Amino acid sequence: MEVEILSRLQFAFTIAFHYIYPPLSIGLGLVMVIMEGQYLRTGNKEYETMARFWTRIFALTFGIGVATGIVMEFEFGTNWAKYSRYVGDVFGSALAAEGIFAFALESGFLGVLLFGWNRVKPQVHFISTIGVFIGSLFSAVWIVVANSWQQTPAGYHIVGEGMQARAEITDFWAMVFNPSAVDRMLHVWIGAFIAGAFLVMSVHAFYMLRDRYVKLSQKALKISLIVVTVFSLLQLVTGHQSADGVAENQPAKLAAFEGHYPESEQGDLYLIGWVNKEIQKVKGIKLPGGLSFLIHWNFTEPVAGLNAFPEDEQPTAVNTIFQFYHIMVAIGLLLIAITLYGTLQWWCGKIFKQRWYLWILVFAVFLPQLSNQVGWFAAEMGRQPWVVYGHLKTADALSESVSSSHVLFSLIFFTLVYLLLLVLFIYLLDRKIKKGPYDESDIDDRLKLKDIAVQLEKSKS
Repeated sequence: MEVEILSRLQFAFTIAFHYIYPPLSIGLGLVMVIMEGQYLRTGNKEYETMARFWTRIFALTFGIGVATGIVMEFEFGTNWAKYSRYVGDVFGSALAAEGIFAFALESGFLGVLLFGWNRVKPQVHFISTIGVFIGSLFSAVWIVVANSWQQTPAGYHIVGEGMQARAEITDFWAMVFNPSAVDRMLHVWIGAFIAGAFLVMSVHAFYMLRDRYVKLSQKALKISLIVVTVFSLLQLVTGHQSADGVAENQPAKLAAFEGHYPESEQGDLYLIGWVNKEIQKVKGIKLPGGLSFLIHWNFTEPVAGLNAFPEDEQPTAVNTIFQFYHIMVAIGLLLIAITLYGTLQWWCGKIFKQRWYLWILVFAVFLPQLSNQVGWFAAEMGRQPWVVYGHLKTADALSESVSSSHVLFSLIFFTLVYLLLLVLFIYLLDRKIKKGPYDESDIDDRLKLKDIAVQLEKSKS
């Protein structure tokens, strides 16, 4: 295989595997803040117990996320040297900002979050939980800003010529708030909140099906159900805003999302379909003019298709992009249906009695993860053949000294290592879930209180 294909596969694999964990950390951070806030508000120890439990799982996801993310930074230098030179000024600023505003904040409060129980006041520990959560949000900000700049460059000028050219920042805040950054950031954040909350729902639904920690799990389910209901609906809004931005700034990508080829015709919206690239048609179920309506609020307004762009500037894997995009949308709508049904049943007082629904929640934990993954795939593949949209093509961003055999060997090696990390993560997560929300100190305290109560009864008698 060619070096370009292998390098793209390697980076896609490493970032896809890494992206399992940061959304969980961000989403769990939000849920932990709510749980601990409820404990401070009500004084109910069950909220503290569930906050402690999910802090332990947060630490696991955070640790694996850090370990799996380091590799990508090295890949920039080994496989994508020309790309690194071209975007070095932009990425250097964004990653430096991450270190200052995100990593320092997150790591500064992390020790108190993990080891501060019973060592600092509850209010101080709550502040540390908020600090870690905000740090995780900022960490996502700077990564998405850097990626969004590749999609919609702004606040820069080009220094040098030919293959020695590089982008140099002229306006830092214009770079940060490039045309796609805010919409994509909100979309990523909300996807993370949903992923983390669905993990909480999955675990506590499992406990309830096994008649374990029932009262605690009911409280945790209510918290996470509110989170996923609110943010699943908000995701519709941010998704539409992101699509509007793509239509304005990356029309070729939007055309690939819907398999729209005509140079300037009304755009149809497909519910399901299959793109035949040879005849430039999509076979499936569609809403005629639906794409035109979503963009222009007019069913007959023409939309630029792939044929409006030079052939060497069109995405190549159109059907794959089409499928990834529609899977993301379908999962988003399914999550809304699941959460709205659960909310309705909660108000009716029936949610905890419907075992079939609890089983759905157990396995629905995979849906937000799949949606996040295919959404990123669609966005990144839809940008091709550009690595920096309109400026630097992927084929021109490779390192000259790297051979296909080198990349293939490292790809196989990374695959084996990452699979081992995945097995380790699942094993440790399973152990923590089976052990339950009560740690040894909680159990010891309960036994001591029970012994005291017994002794008081004996003294009275």
